[in-house]
Amino acid sequence: MTALDNRFVKRRPDAPPGFFEVEAAGLRWLAVPGGVPVAEPVDVSPSHLSTVKLDLVPPTGGAADEFGRRLACTHEAGARYFGVPPDGWEDDGYIGTIGLPHALEPIKSWGEFYANLRLRPYLRAAYNQGTIDGHQLHVFEQVCARLEAGTYDDPSEPPCRIHGDLWSGNVVWAADGVHLIDPAAHGGHRETDLAMLGLFGLPQLERVLRAYDEVHPLADGWRDRVGLHRLHPLLTHVVLFGGSYVPQAIAMARKYV
Repeated sequence: MTALDNRFVKRRPDAPPGFFEVEAAGLRWLAVPGGVPVAEPVDVSPSHLSTVKLDLVPPTGGAADEFGRRLACTHEAGARYFGVPPDGWEDDGYIGTIGLPHALEPIKSWGEFYANLRLRPYLRAAYNQGTIDGHQLHVFEQVCARLEAGTYDDPSEPPCRIHGDLWSGNVVWAADGVHLIDPAAHGGHRETDLAMLGLFGLPQLERVLRAYDEVHPLADGWRDRVGLHRLHPLLTHVVLFGGSYVPQAIAMARKYV
C-alpha cells in the first residue's frame, strides 16, 4: 500500500480475479449508518484499489468505546443468510491472499456454514500440503461434526454483517475515529469478529467489548466460544505460513470436540 496525496493505493498486477473488486464491495457493504466507518473506496480495478487516506492517531479509551458501540450497529445491519457475499458480489472472495468460499444460496445453520465453508476447505488444503496429519485432521473433523449437529447454534443469533478478518491490523485508529480496512465481509456470526479482535492483540480491547455489550448484549458463555471462532483464522495461517500455527490450532480444536 502506498500513499498518494489524499489516497492510499494498493496494487497487485498479478491479482487473481475479483481480488480488489470483492474488497471494495465489502467495504461498501459494511458502510452502514451508525456503524464503524470504513476506508472509503475511491477507485477499483483488477490490479488496484484506492481508498481515502486516513490520518492515524494513537488509540484512546474514548475511541475504543465508540468503536465498540459502532461495531454493534454494523453487525445489526444484518445479512440475508450465513455465508452470503456482500451486496454487488456473487462469487467467492479472499481472506489475505487465499480464497474465501461464499454461500451462493442459503445454508440452514451457522454450524453447517462454519464447518463446510470456513473449516473444511482449509483443512483439506493443509492436509494436502502435508502440514497436518491424519490424526490432527480427525480432531478437526470431530469439531466439524459437532458444528453440523447444531451443538453451537443459537437460534436467537441471526446472520450478521461482519468484517470477517477483524484482526488488529485491520482496525485503523484515525483522527475521526476507528475505521475498518481489508475486509473479508460476509454474513456471519458476530462472535467471529469479536474473537478475531483479540487473536493478535488489540489496544483497549476490553473497553471495546464492554461498549459493544452495552448496545447489543452478548449471549451467555460467549467467551467460552472464542476459540471456536478463532479456528478459521488459525487454519488460514496454517495454510499460508505452515506448521508453526498447527499446535495452537489443534489445542484450540480439542476444546470443542
